[in-house]
Amino acid sequence: MFLSKLLESVKQTAREAGQHLWQLYQSGDFVAEQKADTSPVTSADLAANAMIIARLSDLTPDIPIISEETAIMPLAQRQQWPRYWLIDPMDGTQEFVARSGDFAVSIALVEHGWPALGVIYWPKEDILYYATRGHGSFKQQRNLINRMQVHQHQQGEVLRIAVSRRQPLQPIVALLSERQTVEYIPLGSCSLKSCLVAEGKADCYLRLGPTGEWDTGAVHIIVEEAGGKILDSQFAPLSYNQRETLANPDFMVIGQADLPWRELIQAKPTTRPLLS
Repeated sequence: MFLSKLLESVKQTAREAGQHLWQLYQSGDFVAEQKADTSPVTSADLAANAMIIARLSDLTPDIPIISEETAIMPLAQRQQWPRYWLIDPMDGTQEFVARSGDFAVSIALVEHGWPALGVIYWPKEDILYYATRGHGSFKQQRNLINRMQVHQHQQGEVLRIAVSRRQPLQPIVALLSERQTVEYIPLGSCSLKSCLVAEGKADCYLRLGPTGEWDTGAVHIIVEEAGGKILDSQFAPLSYNQRETLANPDFMVIGQADLPWRELIQAKPTTRPLLS
């Protein structure tokens, strides 16, 4: 009941922040900079961040907030939290700057170390993806709402892999079995590629390189409630709020869980890069 009461307010918050981002995107009224880790950030990220934090603070004043765009508290303090908000005010900043439109707002509620509510809003298409624990995963485009389910892959079908528009393809190709015929589906934003798996338009998304827990929090519950999984490159579950750094390892978003993924994807040792 607690989650269902929060959901509509969080959807509205994500939509409002996303629509503000879209206005800035269309007008070009933003400034782009580079963080210490060389990743991009814009004044639009910071504006959306302030808006979301203000809305969530009003909605649940007793629940702390972790955001990509704010300072992270020490682990010793964070470990005491039974629940917290985990947000990425704009997932896909590089796509925002590059003018592809493939960026999204990501808001998750993490309870006892695991995402329990997730909302993704894609301003360009006016699409909301959302889920709460135990109640399914949904895609809402304007007033049309459909329950999402991962694709049930049939033997002999092409394996559809969601890939980045910007990152080199060859490292992904090197992980895949040569016996499997694949189709690559390019899209920006980590969360949007993960949602492709949740709605059955892709079978898998392989992510190599730096990401933070805010990149996977919301989509984790969305993918799981649609029947999929998010695992690290050794096929182990991701974890949340367990380390001083909030950096993720390399990970994979898989759809149909009973496919022979260990044969299709060659697991490689992973590193956990430090994020500033």
